[in-house]
Amino acid sequence: MKCENCGERHAQIHLTQIVDNSVTTVHLCEECASDKGVQTGAAAQANPLNDFIASIGMGVGSNISDEDSAIECSSCQSTLRDFRESGKLGCPACYDTFHGHLKDLLRRLHGSNHHAGKYYFADSEESDQARHTRELKKQLKNAVDAENFELAAELRDQLKVME
Repeated sequence: MKCENCGERHAQIHLTQIVDNSVTTVHLCEECASDKGVQTGAAAQANPLNDFIASIGMGVGSNISDEDSAIECSSCQSTLRDFRESGKLGCPACYDTFHGHLKDLLRRLHGSNHHAGKYYFADSEESDQARHTRELKKQLKNAVDAENFELAAELRDQLKVME
């Protein structure tokens, strides 16, 4: 694919911008991207956060087949291979497209792959969160008693996130 800016060199940088649910993707060569202020090559590698995110993406992808890594997001055309290389998803739709592959990564990073959110409650009443925590602890005890350790681990992770 040719650079959309100069039309001469091979496009190596693919920028996706989402504004008001409108997705715009620009394909640029490294030189044109650099001229527009996009960090490329050595400058991008100098950022330790990029290294950390990329290592997370690579850790997840180690057991992904070539067929799976070629799956494309219908919205931004990012692939799982792109995520493995950069550690970044292209758009919000990528979370739905790659959900099965991201589930284990999210569990390792956050202790759970389910977002419980935060709760507000009055001091005098038992909160929904407190009731939910009590119920999860009861389910955890039952799962351990039944030797259902996978469920127990999932419940334990949910309790950690809530606390």
